Amino acid sequence: MHVPLSDIKSVEIVNPIELGKHIDDKDFILDVKVMLNDNSIINLEMQVTNYSNWTNRSLCYLCRTFDNVQKGEDYNSAIPVTHIGFLDYDLFPDDIEFYSTYMLQNVETGKIYNSKFRLSVLSLNQIKLATKEDKKWHIDEWARLFKATTWEELKMIAEKDKVYSEAANSIYVQNSDETIRAMCEARQEAIFHEQYVQKQLKELKEAREEAIIHEQYVQKKLSEKDAQIKQLQAEIKKLKDNNK
Repeated sequence: MHVPLSDIKSVEIVNPIELGKHIDDKDFILDVKVMLNDNSIINLEMQVTNYSNWTNRSLCYLCRTFDNVQKGEDYNSAIPVTHIGFLDYDLFPDDIEFYSTYMLQNVETGKIYNSKFRLSVLSLNQIKLATKEDKKWHIDEWARLFKATTWEELKMIAEKDKVYSEAANSIYVQNSDETIRAMCEARQEAIFHEQYVQKQLKELKEAREEAIIHEQYVQKKLSEKDAQIKQLQAEIKKLKDNNK
């Protein structure tokens, strides 16, 4: 959010998700809601599987959180809200970016309608596209922390800054716990299973569409044959009538 660390005096995690309570839950669950000392709210959410619903999902969360004006208060008291998504896939394959931010604005002039309502998306697969601005704020380093697959990688990142070191240490501790590791593996297996089911459903849908197309082709051919038979019958009747 391009906020200097010195400007953040306090951070409150409003709704932490406890490991184990929602690992297999299919409900609409936000990962983390954070409130900064200036009363602005940040929704943080991760998604590793593309369910093709991110834009609607993130908007729903953002709108729910932005609806924070208490009864009797002025609408200008609405607290600024940002929804930040960490995605392990490209949200818009035809418009690939590493870190992008979206706001309500005039489609002709680009005039911002309201700066209190913002969506940001970080594509963990596109670190190579990080801009100078992204690197200035170390967004690429955080992405690498999330994408690290070995302890060696984590260690290299951790050595760059105390903040990364603390984060890497937390990751190490969490993954050292056998219960948590088993839960993560179960979650991963569930994701793979869902991807398999989605693939099967897609193949069944394609097969059904192909069957429908084939049936339409057959019906068309049958109709053409029926038309030919009717034409022949009409010609035969005409010949018979002429021979009387």
